[in-house]
Amino acid sequence: MFFDFITVGLDQIVNHAAKLRYMSGGHTPVPLTIRTTVGSSRFGAQHAQSLESWFMHTPGINVVVPSTPADARGLMLTSIFGDDPTLFIEHSEMLFSVKGPVPDGDVRIPFGVADIKRHGSDVTVVTYGPQVAIALAAAEELSAEGIELEVIDLRTLVPLDMQTVLESVSRTRRAIVTHQATTSVGPGAEIASRITEELFSDLEAPVVRIGAPSVPVPFSTSLNIFPTPETIKDAARQLCRVPLSTK
Repeated sequence: MFFDFITVGLDQIVNHAAKLRYMSGGHTPVPLTIRTTVGSSRFGAQHAQSLESWFMHTPGINVVVPSTPADARGLMLTSIFGDDPTLFIEHSEMLFSVKGPVPDGDVRIPFGVADIKRHGSDVTVVTYGPQVAIALAAAEELSAEGIELEVIDLRTLVPLDMQTVLESVSRTRRAIVTHQATTSVGPGAEIASRITEELFSDLEAPVVRIGAPSVPVPFSTSLNIFPTPETIKDAARQLCRVPLSTK
């Protein structure tokens, strides 16, 4: 179940499951859902890597990262009943901490449709998975300072709902992309690049990427390398030209 161990089956996933439908001219669908868990940093560097960008780079496989119980159920149903392979990434901390209502029945959430978890006018925060709650916490605290963050939960990285992202950033004119994967060549690099390509002349400032440094995830829980609400708050203040926190 650890995301790190997906390397053992990488050839079967990226060279076979992801390509069979294309190579057969659509005659061989691969209705495969692969569940995996990420975020177990208390088990050390070989059990906590966020490898989603590897699969974003592989045509033919969907990449799903839910942030709420309702989204997890709806996206799982879409995964199971789809004709293409899907990598379904579950964050271990969320499995034991996040609670919420879940609809009954066959309520599916389509892939490629992001959810605006909070509306705001000053800065768009684009994120997914566990960072959604972090971004929402930062947004609530910044609201008291007069800075309103719009928080977009991508829900799926492939397909990627850039339309929702671009529509939001075109209004706020400032953007932060945050995730627990490494900043270098992480999912945020693709998203920031596409925002810049489409909205360069409209942006008030360059897109900010916030992620983990390029180091193995430490075993010690006292060494947090992941973005925090304070990290996002300071980035938003800087984008809005507000003095940074002294904390």
